[in-house]
Amino acid sequence: MKREENKEDRIPHIISINISRGGIPKLPVDSVRITMAGLAGDGHNHEKHRTPLQAVCLQDSETLEGLTQEGFPLSSGMTGENLTVKNLHVNTLPPGTILEFVNGVVLELTKVRKSCYVLDTIDPRLKEVITGRCGLYAKVLKEGVIRKEETIHVRKPAGYPRRFL
Repeated sequence: MKREENKEDRIPHIISINISRGGIPKLPVDSVRITMAGLAGDGHNHEKHRTPLQAVCLQDSETLEGLTQEGFPLSSGMTGENLTVKNLHVNTLPPGTILEFVNGVVLELTKVRKSCYVLDTIDPRLKEVITGRCGLYAKVLKEGVIRKEETIHVRKPAGYPRRFL
C-alpha cells in the first residue's frame, strides 16, 4: 500500500552537508558553520572557490537520483556539492533566489554550476551528461550553523512565476 504524501513531505530541506579539504567526493557531516567564505573545513584552494559568489554549492537529491537511474552511481557529495537538498529543485530556481535556513543562515543563489573535470573519475561521460544539472552556487548573506534535515524557506526574486516554487 502506497503511503499518502502530506505537505511536510514537500518542504525543502537539507539531506546532506558535504565537505572535503579538496576534490571529490565531499564527505557528509551533521552540521557545519557557514561563513562568508563558505563552509568551515571545506577546501577553498581552487581559484573557482575563492569568490564570495561561489561560496556554497547546492544540488538537489532528485537530480542525483535521476542520474543514478541513468547509470551513474552517485550519492550526496559525489558531484562536489556542499549541500544536497530535497524538494527544492535547485536547477529551476533563478539567480537572486534567497534561501533562508531555519537556524538563521541566509544564502542567495548566484549562478549555475558548470561541470567539473574531476567528474571524469566517476565516469568519463558524466561531465557531459550532467551539464545543465549541476546545481547552483550561492553567496552567503548571513553566517551561522546549518544542520542536516534543516528546513529551507525560499524567497523568489521579484517577477518570478510562483508555479516554480
